[in-house]
Amino acid sequence: MSNHYLKSITAAAFCFFTISAQAGETKDTITTQETAKIPWDGFDQTWVNGNDRRDSSAFHIPYFTPSILIDCNASHSFNNPIDHTVVGSTALSRNDEMVISAINLGGDFSYGNARGRIMTQFGMRSQVVPRNDLSPYRGQYDMANAYRYLDEAYAGYHFNVWYGINVDCGLFMSYIGLNSYYQQENWEYQASYTSDNTPWFFNGIRVQIFPTKYLKIEPWIINGWQSYGMFNSMPGFGTNITYSPKEYIKMLTNDYYGTDAAGYYGRHRFHSDNSFFLRYYNRPASNGISRAAFTATGDIGFEKGDGVNGFNNSDPVNNPAQYFISWMVYNKIWFAHNHFGLYCGGGWMTNPGRYLVLAPTGDASPFPNPNNPTQTAGTHPFTENAGDKFTGWDCSLGFSWTPNQSIEFKAEWVHRQADVNYFAGPGGVTSPTGYTTTAVPATGWLPDLVSSENRLIVAALFRL
Repeated sequence: MSNHYLKSITAAAFCFFTISAQAGETKDTITTQETAKIPWDGFDQTWVNGNDRRDSSAFHIPYFTPSILIDCNASHSFNNPIDHTVVGSTALSRNDEMVISAINLGGDFSYGNARGRIMTQFGMRSQVVPRNDLSPYRGQYDMANAYRYLDEAYAGYHFNVWYGINVDCGLFMSYIGLNSYYQQENWEYQASYTSDNTPWFFNGIRVQIFPTKYLKIEPWIINGWQSYGMFNSMPGFGTNITYSPKEYIKMLTNDYYGTDAAGYYGRHRFHSDNSFFLRYYNRPASNGISRAAFTATGDIGFEKGDGVNGFNNSDPVNNPAQYFISWMVYNKIWFAHNHFGLYCGGGWMTNPGRYLVLAPTGDASPFPNPNNPTQTAGTHPFTENAGDKFTGWDCSLGFSWTPNQSIEFKAEWVHRQADVNYFAGPGGVTSPTGYTTTAVPATGWLPDLVSSENRLIVAALFRL
């Protein structure tokens, strides 16, 4: 459902470093002395998908490095849904309208070895992403609204051991699925299924261990899989391992284990996310092709216990298979001193049980399905029963223009396909008129879902 860049800012007697360490993670920050060892020191990671494209911050302020991000988009679906609703995406929300997707304000604080980060989020993403977390239905307090306007908020401490150890507590970006939560860090705008159906945030504790200049090992103890709270009695456990022996190559694995189906204490989830990055051409001074890079990601996971059986489908009625397999590949070519870019890619996913599929309908009701608190009820819910099939694939082609490191413009074509009716069709998913104020007839109307979608996206992305 949250990185990868190196900068250093020297102020007074300390130096505050932000380094590239992991695809999908926005920042690994190290508060340390000026003479300390720095992971990936000297590496240019601005080419990495899921990483900050800037080579340094515009700010040089003691104790605090501000961060300002603005993400606006306009999108057209050739299905022309009457209600303008985009379904099955966490990057998009409305068709044929200018949308302020995200405004993020905050930054990094440091004093001595103490460290902290706060990033707010306003705009449509503060509604779209928390919608997919049903853990706030447990207990009395509304965590969705309490945390909705924060995307990162943690406090921690840096230990000057090896190349650094950070201990952070709070809300931080997920690393699973390659893409960063911040669109300013991604090659493509609409993420492939692999990223869009995996977590964007974690809530808990992480320990970032840098035993060498080229290696990060990071264990997590978290509330769950993109969940503000905990669905059952056991927390989620995970780890990231990132290895980048050369500037032009990076490998990583993220692995997770937890219980994330509310009320199913015996149902356990395992997930493994693995990415490879290669920059295979680099001529930054060229007026022609200035660099080129490739990424590949593969995920595999399953749920087992309390009525589902992982990859085993020997009893599809009473104990069906429930698993997740996906992959995605992207290639990007930069031109004219890296000011222009052309990228293409796509992916495939299958998810029997649909436990990671973004529900396109069903959140019209303010309460979840009482028989399964991990599913919304609504008037016409998209079923996510054990064993329900879902397989989809997508591809995209895009062009980017980066006049300077703080602004980027994108134009992107995307095709998405599923083996079931999933995307918003001409009739929309809201009501016969497309307005939420129109009463839905007791019979005779259903959300108009179709099996494919072609879409054009334009976006303006600012970062300072």
